[in-house]
Amino acid sequence: MKIHTLISPVSVEDLYFAGKTTVVIDVLRATTTIVTALSNGAKEVIPVSTIGFAMKVSGNAFGGKTLLGGERNAKKIEGFPLGNSPLEYSEDIVKDKSIVLFTTNGTKAIVRAKYSDNLYICSFQNINAIAKELAELNNDIEIVCAGSHGMFSLEDSVCAGCLIERIKNYTSDISYSDASKCSVMLYNKFKNDILGMLKESEHGKLLIDYGFENDLEFASQVDVQHIVPVYNSGVIKKKDTIQSDG
Repeated sequence: MKIHTLISPVSVEDLYFAGKTTVVIDVLRATTTIVTALSNGAKEVIPVSTIGFAMKVSGNAFGGKTLLGGERNAKKIEGFPLGNSPLEYSEDIVKDKSIVLFTTNGTKAIVRAKYSDNLYICSFQNINAIAKELAELNNDIEIVCAGSHGMFSLEDSVCAGCLIERIKNYTSDISYSDASKCSVMLYNKFKNDILGMLKESEHGKLLIDYGFENDLEFASQVDVQHIVPVYNSGVIKKKDTIQSDG
């Protein structure tokens, strides 16, 4: 198994992912929010790459079962009932709902990778579940860090390194790209203080300035969820939900 890490999805075209096994990471905050929503009983998350498409999709909602969520430049979008704070996606709000989600970086990265044969959503919170799934699948892997406006982000690369280290717990038959090796080195530097790393990251500091410091504490939790979110045909669902749906 070869593990390749992209520090941003903008360097490749959509078709680059065709036939590949891909993991998208956006710790602050899209993939943390998606994991939280599904863990709290959301039926599915529909990631979109534009605000206009988000409103179009939600306009087809039936019976109040669809909620709009997301952010633009870390701030809640006017007219959207939910932002991109994972703390907003509590069970009483999202249970049995479809969430149409737009974010500045994370959902765009997911949509960019839509042609993957296997496409998973990873955060620190569900990282071991994803590692185990990937090891059992035993394919070459593309780890996509959502980054920030096409640029490197510390937190996503550290999470990528954490994922690689967890995969090593299940299989030793691994080779790495240079970017994967760098991600592992970053993780080993910060692994004893994930929250401190988030607070020192560029985007983490921005979120603190906007009053979202609690989101950083929430996103720093490792292995508190044990779900495998999978993107298929435009929606993200928990793996066991997909299987039970037939």
